[in-house]
Amino acid sequence: MKPVRSHHLLIADDDPALLAAYVQYFELHGYEIRATRDGADALSEYCRWFPAVVILDVQMPRLDGREVARKIRGLRGKPIPLLVAVSGLSSQTERAVSLRSGFDHHFAKPAQLPVILSAIAFRSRTRDPDIAQLQSRC
Repeated sequence: MKPVRSHHLLIADDDPALLAAYVQYFELHGYEIRATRDGADALSEYCRWFPAVVILDVQMPRLDGREVARKIRGLRGKPIPLLVAVSGLSSQTERAVSLRSGFDHHFAKPAQLPVILSAIAFRSRTRDPDIAQLQSRC
């Protein structure tokens, strides 16, 4: 299943093997990818690039994924990204905490990438061409 148009997708996970698998999978499906291995770098990359979709591990060094999600949601500008948590934390309580942190979805590892792709395709967002207001907030 290819997206109608190419989307920018940021992925952050501290597991290099998983990160490489995610990058390869989503590139094969037409996404332009940027990847980081910790939350602080993910937030910095988000503020440089403003991707339509952000996939974050929850438990990462320097800044956890939930804090990154809260900070992105706190920017309160456009574009509004789709935020997806992919985590080893799998209980209903952990899922609820992720959703309260600003994530649109929370998938437990090992996540089924076709399911994540379907969620992204279902709620994909177009980028707002004027991102100057958001850049000033990062």
